[in-house]
Amino acid sequence: MQWEGISEFVYVAENESFTLASKKMAISTAQVSRQISALEKRLNIKLFYRTTRKVSLTEEGRVFYQHCRSVLDGLDAAERAITNLQSKPQGKIKLTAPVTYGEQQILPLVNNFMQQYNEIEVNAYLSNQQIDLVEGGYDLAIRLGKLNDSTMMAKKLSTRTNYLCASPAYLAKHGSPHSLSELSSHSCLLGTLDFWHFQGAKKEKNLRVSGRLRYNNGLGLVDAALKGLGIVQLPDYYVQDYLSSGALVSLLDNYRVPDEGIWAVYPQNRHLSPKIRLLVDYLTEQLI
Repeated sequence: MQWEGISEFVYVAENESFTLASKKMAISTAQVSRQISALEKRLNIKLFYRTTRKVSLTEEGRVFYQHCRSVLDGLDAAERAITNLQSKPQGKIKLTAPVTYGEQQILPLVNNFMQQYNEIEVNAYLSNQQIDLVEGGYDLAIRLGKLNDSTMMAKKLSTRTNYLCASPAYLAKHGSPHSLSELSSHSCLLGTLDFWHFQGAKKEKNLRVSGRLRYNNGLGLVDAALKGLGIVQLPDYYVQDYLSSGALVSLLDNYRVPDEGIWAVYPQNRHLSPKIRLLVDYLTEQLI
């Protein structure tokens, strides 16, 4: 019985009219009025100011409306969730991811995902630029490291570790650095930034480095490190296999920054579609 009159109350509040509310609910105006009157009597408060020209919420009515709207939204979401469980995921997914991480990690998993759901279509665009998801019509983005866009929703998929490393041949010739200050006497293989990230005594610090080689491509930097051209700092998905095989050696581990997040980012939407939720959940399971 406690739910009686709630829907009628919300419709009247949002339409500022008993007549419009009754039309949208496909019931009589008299029935709407009876339900509102019964609700006010049960609550022992006045919910609306009524005049011949206008219906408006009282102060108590505004407070009550906010809670009732949230309750009805929750019921709608619950109904959609049950419906989504029963429906077969289908349709298009447009996503973006960083180039190398997308090539090595994301796209193979997306291919596996599509083998399971043959009515889903995927359009993936790999870019190291941070794309505006709303403007570009993207459903999902994979982003690495710290997130800056507070208008997006995000779910953590995994983490990445940044390694400082060099080949045994380079270290045999130039020696291994034992402190950050010693990096100034080494050949540093640069990416797009002039500095590397390290963990200081109390906080992270950016250390400016230099060298005779600069690429905006991680694979090129890995190849240069393997060939003994210098020291490089790169995420694990570039160098992990080489570290495991001994082709590269990890350096200054005590100064390594904490692992960074790998995120699924999507526009704010409280009713995330089943196909997007399925893909995000699948990536989370596989990237652990």
